[in-house]
Amino acid sequence: MNILFVGDVVGSMGREMVKEYLPKLKNHFRPHITIVNGENSAGGRGITESIYKQLLEAGANAVTLGNHAWDNKAIFDFVDTAKYMIRPANFPEAPGSGMVFLRLNDLEVAVINLQGRTFMPPLDCPFKKAEELIEIAKARTNIIFVDFHAEATSEKQAMGWFLDGKATAVIGTHTHVQTADERILPAGTAYLTDVGMTGPYDEILGMDKHAVLYRFQTSLPARFEVPKTGSCRLLSSPSSGRAFC
Repeated sequence: MNILFVGDVVGSMGREMVKEYLPKLKNHFRPHITIVNGENSAGGRGITESIYKQLLEAGANAVTLGNHAWDNKAIFDFVDTAKYMIRPANFPEAPGSGMVFLRLNDLEVAVINLQGRTFMPPLDCPFKKAEELIEIAKARTNIIFVDFHAEATSEKQAMGWFLDGKATAVIGTHTHVQTADERILPAGTAYLTDVGMTGPYDEILGMDKHAVLYRFQTSLPARFEVPKTGSCRLLSSPSSGRAFC
């Protein structure tokens, strides 16, 4: 089973990268299932229904989210009917689904989205929720992909070890910087701390670097916006899956 996972799509530049390069990546790697994290796809914060559909049309089989899932209020108009969109499952009370099943011929793949709690808003325990959902998933399939959207490297590694032998893959998102620690854990689970982002590359985490620098230097408020032009990259797992413009 080959699974292609595209890191956090940021703004219009990220969406254009997905539209142009995802078909090429799929042609090269021949994945059975393609998953895209789209929580930053609408102007860097949130997602809309039209963007969700654009990601599917570009080749995504499922779209995961994260802590910015609710930043664009339009999501509440379609989240319950978006059957291939997965929001973090450990939100205590939220619309939408934290796990979906994708069918490939006679096989099913469970896709789970979880959010960390270290340096993040308080949510239900992601470890308990992971156990709960994996038990449900195991009744249908042994192929289980987990997008763990978290800030702390230690928490991501902890989830990887916690799910070793229980999940097929545990791949981190949120920090937008691809790590070089891809490995197969002892019990067989594929692990990567962060898959990286898809969008403006010569900026800071996809946001205009001048605004970010101003805020760091002055501690004054600054509006973070996604640039419309410039160098752009698409980062995915496997880590050799990269595209540039």
